[in-house]
Amino acid sequence: MQTQGVSDGALVDGVFRALADPTRRKVLEKLSGSPASVSELAVPFKMALPSFVEHLKVLEQSGLVRSDKTGRVRTYRLAPDQLKVAEDWLSRQRTMWEQRLDRLDAYLLELKEQKK
Repeated sequence: MQTQGVSDGALVDGVFRALADPTRRKVLEKLSGSPASVSELAVPFKMALPSFVEHLKVLEQSGLVRSDKTGRVRTYRLAPDQLKVAEDWLSRQRTMWEQRLDRLDAYLLELKEQKK
């Protein structure tokens, strides 16, 4: 998945940067249930609202959430398709390591057969 003008590496970096923080992960968990306003999302966190809003900005820049404003209320909702960026990267890493381990296993079996 690629957003216009942003490389895959930058997308992956942005998603993992957003996911690296426990506050942002908790916001994503909350949003998985339903959209919520900034004030609703900020309730469980003991931090100043401007600091909390910075977390929301990071999430929005990564594409993991989207927001819209109605009157004075900004509502955030999860954008789950962007999680596929992280899932795809992890899947590629898993495949690479499984292939390496399979080659190591084959090599060790070959050595074992040669010793017989």
